[in-house]
Amino acid sequence: MAQQARERSALFERLGATPLVEIEHRSLGRARLFAKLESTNPGGSIKDRPVARMLERALAEGRLAGGRRLLDSSSGNAGIAYAMLGAALGVPVTLVVPANASRERLERIAAHGAELVLTDPIEGYDFAVREAQRLAREQPERYWHCDQYGNPENWRAHYESTGPEILAQLRARLGRPPDLFVAGVGTGGTLTGVGRRLREANTRLQIAIVVPEPFPGIEGLKPLGHPGDLVPAILDEALIDERIPIDLEEAAACARDLARQGLFVGPSSGAYVSAALRIAARGEHERIVTLLSDGGERYVSTGLWS
Repeated sequence: MAQQARERSALFERLGATPLVEIEHRSLGRARLFAKLESTNPGGSIKDRPVARMLERALAEGRLAGGRRLLDSSSGNAGIAYAMLGAALGVPVTLVVPANASRERLERIAAHGAELVLTDPIEGYDFAVREAQRLAREQPERYWHCDQYGNPENWRAHYESTGPEILAQLRARLGRPPDLFVAGVGTGGTLTGVGRRLREANTRLQIAIVVPEPFPGIEGLKPLGHPGDLVPAILDEALIDERIPIDLEEAAACARDLARQGLFVGPSSGAYVSAALRIAARGEHERIVTLLSDGGERYVSTGLWS
């Protein structure tokens, strides 16, 4: 059934194989910084990869038979991927999203016909996660909870696609794997999948994560380490060597700098690059890789570009 689902949508054939771009900056010194441009995925973000894999597995296992709705929580990008691929495959989708997600994200999700359940942004993203869990628990006949926080197909998508792509592209450019990987934690899937694959190629690889402030935070990233924070079940915290605090103002400023290099990306991408530059300035690394998770178009209404 998974193969039939793939054949029903050409969108699946456009997933992945995203460009690896080099970022120039005076603070890099002898280091070179590369980033995967994930906005070229059909849904415009890195979340297309794990959502496609989780959907295919769910269809193959009959989880969505009889018109059962796919349910999950999202800060926006995974929601767009669920809504887009669900519409292409004829799968009804319900998404629990904090109401402060950018208008562009919410409108894109609605355009694909997904049902939106909005939660109070003051309660934080973890509240949306708990609300999805409650709906799944109380209405199991109506919903199948995909649970991107706990679904192992999430990190496997990155282990089998994003990670190998980075290694092949970087070896073609420099002949060697990276010695530093900078990312963040939303569901933990990207960090776990890519981190494991890159560390297999270079056992001395250092991995740093961005840690945003709790509020207003940075869309898509979790401020781990505070009392009551939900730690994603699929997150392999043993991979993390360093945590870099980045606030929204710094992330936004870096995103605007990247735009002036021709890279129109969102605030999480700005946070990653800002952290990578901060570490690079120490002069300890030569081959740094990070991610440009999505495009800047979906943040226009937030004032990011004003």
